[in-house]
Amino acid sequence: METRSFGKTDMKVSVLGFGSAEIGMDSSKASEQEVDTLLNTLLDEGVNVLDSAISYKGSESLIGKYVSGRRSEYYVFSKLGEGESVGLPYPEWDARNVRPSIERTLRNLKTDYVDLMLIHSCSEAVLRQGELIEALRELKREGLTRYIGYSGDSTNALYAVNTGVFDALETSINIADQEALQLTVSEAAKRDMGIIAKRPIANAVWVRQGLENAPDPYVERLQKLNYPFLQNDSDAIAEKALRFVLSVPYIDTAIVGTTNIDHFRQNIGYAAKGKLPDREILDIRNRWLEVQEPAWAGLT
Repeated sequence: METRSFGKTDMKVSVLGFGSAEIGMDSSKASEQEVDTLLNTLLDEGVNVLDSAISYKGSESLIGKYVSGRRSEYYVFSKLGEGESVGLPYPEWDARNVRPSIERTLRNLKTDYVDLMLIHSCSEAVLRQGELIEALRELKREGLTRYIGYSGDSTNALYAVNTGVFDALETSINIADQEALQLTVSEAAKRDMGIIAKRPIANAVWVRQGLENAPDPYVERLQKLNYPFLQNDSDAIAEKALRFVLSVPYIDTAIVGTTNIDHFRQNIGYAAKGKLPDREILDIRNRWLEVQEPAWAGLT
């Protein structure tokens, strides 16, 4: 699998990373044996980024249970910021939750450190207070995380980028969500930040409408965007969508979540085809710029 330098860090990341949210969903039908096979097969295929979060329910425990013995083969990216909603002692975005949050993450992952810890989608107002950022920086100084970042969208993400504090940005980028291409990606690249695209195939809402983690805003946007390729079969749409994101300058890795190893292998095949033709990239960008609405902010 192709790897790319991850900003100013020492990491060379696979262009496809695994998003673990789906294996932890209440609606997941995957057995633990299937998760075991999935995670180990991904590593065998060259995926070296596992994207997790304390809020992804049992996902970090599953990673720890089934691949902690292969820790040297992958980078783990995690997130914090949630509080009482995930059983921590203080409200959301309270800096006092940072230490118990990472302690739980490390315990569940069965590791001594994470490679990247991101603040999970908090507001600019919270970032401006400074305490949460400083608590995260302390984790980096202690070596509990090697690098720090921000996961989020729109002007909140722009503020985070402009602080100059973070090593990485994780943000929504896909055929239905292109605000970041105008607002934050180039600014992050100027600071040599690693850039992670989340939701790169728009949660495949063309076949998952109404299911968990299939956001209605993407359905509505795609109806208006009406790209000609949306008339194709699902696999062709997914290929176009993923290759579009991987063709965007400065994107280092795109996070794809699934409980189905065959689906992920398909994505590996799409990525291996490389960049879309320039004309196709331009058509997608121009259509977005033509019909986007002011409310079409990045979807957190």
